[in-house]
Amino acid sequence: MRRFFLSFIVLAATFTLAVAQDTQATQADSVIVAKKFGYLSYDAVLKAMPAYAEAQKSFNDLKASYAKELERSESEFSKQFAEYVDGQKTFPENILLKRQKELQQLMEQSLTFKQEAQQLLDKAEKELMQPVHQKLKEALYKIGTERGYDYILNTDNNSYPFVNSQTGEDITAEAISVVSK
Repeated sequence: MRRFFLSFIVLAATFTLAVAQDTQATQADSVIVAKKFGYLSYDAVLKAMPAYAEAQKSFNDLKASYAKELERSESEFSKQFAEYVDGQKTFPENILLKRQKELQQLMEQSLTFKQEAQQLLDKAEKELMQPVHQKLKEALYKIGTERGYDYILNTDNNSYPFVNSQTGEDITAEAISVVSK
């Protein structure tokens, strides 16, 4: 009987140990590590930056210059086209052909200028905005490291329709404050 009792105790201890280990493994598998993060409206912060306003003003001034030149070019084309239409019945054929060729060249030059202007405007916008984006990136890095965030989310364009404010922090106002200095 003693032997039976001893065997029973060993068996019970083994079973208890196995159950305890299984429980620990299950608990370890279900442990969820909460990440610390911030979130903001990138566009709101960007547009609040003084450097953004300066870059936009420079870009709009450049854009207006191109628009003014394009308008002048179109006005010149319209003027020459009107002269061509007015003289169409009285011009000899070789003058008509010459005027048609001039109009064709003006139209091609205008289209070429329009395409080049758009390419130059796109490039200028990127160049003007690059330091602004860099400053914002540095500000977000600073905020993120100081607060110990694992990441910062951009909530623009409904990318994240729900962000739990108990686990994440809205840093839009702080980011605006940092980049406005």
